[in-house]
Amino acid sequence: MPVVVVESPAKAKTINKYLGSDYTVLASYGHVRDLPPKNGSVDPDADFEMLWEVASDSKKHIKAITDALKNDPELILATDPDREGEAISWHLTEALTAKKAIKKDTPVSRVVFNAITKTAVTEAMKNPRQVDVPLVDAYLARRALDYLVGFNLSPVLWRKLPGAKSAGRVQSVCLRLIVEREMEIEAFRNKEYWSVTAQLTTQKGQTFEARLTTLAGKKLDKFDIADATAAELAVQAVTSRDLSIQRVEAKPGSRNPSPPFMTSTLQQEASRKFGMGARAAMSTAQRLYEAGHITYMRTDGIDMAPEAVADARSAITNRYGDKYLPGEARVYKNKAKNAQEAHECIRPTDMSKAADDLKIMDADQRKLYDLIWKRTLASQMAAAKLERTTADIGSADGQVMLRATGQVMLFDGFLAVYEEGKDDAVADDDDKRLPQMSEGETADKTAVTPEQHFTQPPPRYTEATLVKKMEELGIGRPSTYASIVTTIQDRGYVEKDKNRLIPQDKGRLVTAFLSNYFKRYVEYDFTADLENQLDKVSAGDADYKELLGRFWRDFSAAISETADLRITEVLEKINEVLEPHLFPPNEDGSDPRICQNCGNGRLSMRTARSGGAFIGCSNYPECRYTRPFGPPNPEAEASAIPPEGKLLGQDDGDDISVFKGRFGPYVQRGQVTDDNKKPPRQSIPKEWPPEEVDMAQALKLLSLPRLIGPHPEDGVNVWSNIGRYGPYLKHADTTSNRGGTNANLETIEDVFTVGMNHAVELLAAKVASRGNRGKAAVPIHELGEHPEVGGPVNIYDGKYGPYVKWEKINATIPEEIAPADLTMAQAVHLIDERAAKSGKKVAKKKPAAKKKAAPKKKTVAKKKTAKSDDVVE
Repeated sequence: MPVVVVESPAKAKTINKYLGSDYTVLASYGHVRDLPPKNGSVDPDADFEMLWEVASDSKKHIKAITDALKNDPELILATDPDREGEAISWHLTEALTAKKAIKKDTPVSRVVFNAITKTAVTEAMKNPRQVDVPLVDAYLARRALDYLVGFNLSPVLWRKLPGAKSAGRVQSVCLRLIVEREMEIEAFRNKEYWSVTAQLTTQKGQTFEARLTTLAGKKLDKFDIADATAAELAVQAVTSRDLSIQRVEAKPGSRNPSPPFMTSTLQQEASRKFGMGARAAMSTAQRLYEAGHITYMRTDGIDMAPEAVADARSAITNRYGDKYLPGEARVYKNKAKNAQEAHECIRPTDMSKAADDLKIMDADQRKLYDLIWKRTLASQMAAAKLERTTADIGSADGQVMLRATGQVMLFDGFLAVYEEGKDDAVADDDDKRLPQMSEGETADKTAVTPEQHFTQPPPRYTEATLVKKMEELGIGRPSTYASIVTTIQDRGYVEKDKNRLIPQDKGRLVTAFLSNYFKRYVEYDFTADLENQLDKVSAGDADYKELLGRFWRDFSAAISETADLRITEVLEKINEVLEPHLFPPNEDGSDPRICQNCGNGRLSMRTARSGGAFIGCSNYPECRYTRPFGPPNPEAEASAIPPEGKLLGQDDGDDISVFKGRFGPYVQRGQVTDDNKKPPRQSIPKEWPPEEVDMAQALKLLSLPRLIGPHPEDGVNVWSNIGRYGPYLKHADTTSNRGGTNANLETIEDVFTVGMNHAVELLAAKVASRGNRGKAAVPIHELGEHPEVGGPVNIYDGKYGPYVKWEKINATIPEEIAPADLTMAQAVHLIDERAAKSGKKVAKKKPAAKKKAAPKKKTVAKKKTAKSDDVVE
């Protein structure tokens, strides 16, 4: 029985149904090895040698495959049909060879299938191949590039730009797109313009709307009617003239369906129609693929297998009739630059089954499958037939002309199933029917209306439009779109609000720094060209180590150039770049960088010791004016906490104030004096905006810790308090950090309201949840005394597997040795190895010293014959 390895247990379960008992199907649970996150994992000085490490979670999966190969010494690698899938197969081969599970005579083959169906899997098994080396090389190159950029550029950010988290080869370019779009929006100045429309009536009494297109005999451009005065003059020109129908033209039109989905278009449409993020869309698609419902979901391809086209056409005929089926099948050609990414389109594996037929229980899977099924069928359906009508209505003197447009659907075609969403929908005046009218007939005016408009800034990116832009620029690939878009959000560089991506100040700082000191590496053309070079590697047309060499030569030089940069120099440069954002012009023309507190200091960006950035005055410490990083916000500043603190009021003669401290905001009772150097303080919980904390809340915080009362069972006090990890209960005589039992509370309000009954329940549940923690471990096998130094040597079952223990040394028992079979000699060897690694010494037992014979007392005795053992020394 050959051993078949796939990535996930869900995929293994589906494939197992098709292969049956003749095969052992196991899952690797994704990548089994990775570069450890430390320096030296990629060594440019050793021809870019890469040091791989088996993940701790993967060891048990490797062991399961190793055990299976002992009985069935044939390995079939059936991971996904893309670069990542090829890499997993390569890693498995390397890891299993290192474990000696793969020997010289072990047959190892690679099979790929684009869909998990019985036909596809069976056919793949008939056509095995070897691991695709160029595709693995492309993976190695990408992994090395990402490591070299991340592990060399991120520390530069940490040193020169406190608060920055990381930089990445593609994520930084993607972030630049979002930041630059925001800068476009901020720099945008809207422009006023007007339009004039007329409500007209035909001779048969039917009404329609027309828009003014010609005024004073001149065709109007968008901004020709610039203000209300010009608009009123235009209205008078129309109102004062009789109008008639001068031209009516009806033209047939058609709309063709969109091609079936590839990765980027699926992510875009899922975002438009469901508000589904790129990561969520791909995760849902992955589950559909593993269940055998759709084809592989990471692809740049839009072509469809001939048998799938035939199935789609059959399904269209059965469901909608022959008139919805075009005479010939539609053919869509791939535009992917990299053939390795251009698998078949994303489509259902069975065209005859709609979402309801499959009875998919998960709501996200059901609606995504429905979207894929409809798009696929629509892509093979007949075009929609339209009739577009244009009517020109004008005055006899030719001074005024208006135009009415409309369209009517003659045959819905593919629109009966599916219509593609729009990213930024605008009103379409064409989507209405015009009444019947003839040239020469009069058109009566019932109303002539001017309407004011303003130009709009470019919209912020959604995940859909961002992926579309990345695709247009050639940045990233189907397998990386979702992770890139997600990473910049996870880092806090970008936030999503109402499905729009908004750069945060942290993201602006990183982009400004990289754009000035590593400009080449955040350029769109450079990143796209690097992607093209990587595509050549995957096609076998380029050597990946040469690519790495060229990149590292220039990149390492750029890193070296930043070594002598001072933080003040960096901050001043960023101040200059971000000045339009941080210090927009004042309406009165005054200098926006003059400190409003002291009147002569200069405002600039500064970094906080605890990370992050703020705006501060150059006259510090004499002037302690600060405001949050970002453009001025008078309302926020009015409620903000000033450097000297914010007085809330008095209680029992003490000032109650709010301060911003080094470790966060806090409330304080009284003032710091020589006699009272540490007045009572309490941190403000993160759930409470410090600017909004009032007197009542401050007094509640200063009353902590709160004594609930003595525990009914043992009389020991029970307290509620707020700690560094949130609200909690403490069962102890005092609120000291040491000793007692702690239990979490759900909300801040619980700290002030929780009663004894509920507190006792929570504390009891906490004690019960500990289980055996704190109890002495019981050995599962006792080997006896250490033969050299004494002391018991025992075997225990630990959290991470069985181990042998002597004194304070714990040594893991290798997987290939069963704990019950471990001998004392093996145990001593493991203990010695562990001791050597940890720098401890196993002191050898010293042999007992020989006792010196006590000197004999001289006595007077009778002479006797000497014997050999009576020699006197």
